[in-house]
Amino acid sequence: MPAGIYAVPMRRTVALVGLGLMLTACGSGGTPVAVSSDPPTPSPTATTSASPTPLAVPEPPPTSPLSGREAEADAQVMVVKMDNTLYAQPHENLVAADIVYVEPVEWGLTRLAAVYSSRIPKVVGPVRSARISDIEVFAPYGDIAFVYSGAQTRLQPRLTAADWTPVSEDLGSPGFHRDYARPAPWNLMAEPRVILDAVGPVDTVQDMGLEFDPVRQPGGTKAKVVTAQWPHAAVQFRWRAKQGSYDVWMNGRQARDTAAPGVQRATSVIVQYVKEVDSGYGDKFGGVTPKSITIGSGKGLLLRDGRAHRITWERDSAADATTYLDADGEPIVLDPGQVWILLKDRTRKVSVQ
Repeated sequence: MPAGIYAVPMRRTVALVGLGLMLTACGSGGTPVAVSSDPPTPSPTATTSASPTPLAVPEPPPTSPLSGREAEADAQVMVVKMDNTLYAQPHENLVAADIVYVEPVEWGLTRLAAVYSSRIPKVVGPVRSARISDIEVFAPYGDIAFVYSGAQTRLQPRLTAADWTPVSEDLGSPGFHRDYARPAPWNLMAEPRVILDAVGPVDTVQDMGLEFDPVRQPGGTKAKVVTAQWPHAAVQFRWRAKQGSYDVWMNGRQARDTAAPGVQRATSVIVQYVKEVDSGYGDKFGGVTPKSITIGSGKGLLLRDGRAHRITWERDSAADATTYLDADGEPIVLDPGQVWILLKDRTRKVSVQ
């Protein structure tokens, strides 16, 4: 059918509709409404689709300021003195400590002081006696639980008067037992959870000024094997790239643990060169107890990622934490994980290979 047949009727229909709208507006008593051919403007409140709600980004879990590992923000702190001779092997749950200090004692030997906070094991050990240097070293940690097996008679009053909560078998403290599968005196074990329940509230973990970042830090020199020697003791760190950490060797043997992974490993090591002096204390056999002077300043090394970095350290008073600085005077950056700190006589440097 020809298209022109419908042209006139359609124009007539549109005109009639328009006239009807105008008459309706006038009949209602209102102002005539102009008819527009433009599409209506949508209301400002009208939306064609709802804006998507942004997804909430979960906050990262808190990490320990002592190791950079995941931990509770208000975790309590416990320090346990340990033996590190061959008779002490394998340790029990030393791998759970955030920081492990190596301290010189009589006869050219060393002892360990393990700091626990992010992880509190059921049993740790073997536990050994305290020394005068412990008071100064751990003063910045506050009123912590300080666990040891005893001390020289003249030193005991100073240990109990220090600003911490002393926990010792000699003091009748709960939370100790003997592991008779081990030879005495290297068989005294501590039960940290029992101890913390018994002693009541102790200070929670504090910021000690340590910074952590898993990103490899620039600079440094190759450090595949680092050995620290004392007259009758040695601690060695062997880099294992696959694990991203150093295997710890003590006195010529790989250091082991009853807990997984079964060997001792350190992600970061700080060698802190200090001045050693005669503390005025000693054992009953004539051995002189050295005291490590940790207030002041000195030099050191940072080991991480298989490389050694020259550093310095500063500490103004016993209440202050030690600040470790890189060559540019900025705080050093540690790899998250267990940190080892060696208090090393400044006259006997470590070897780096």
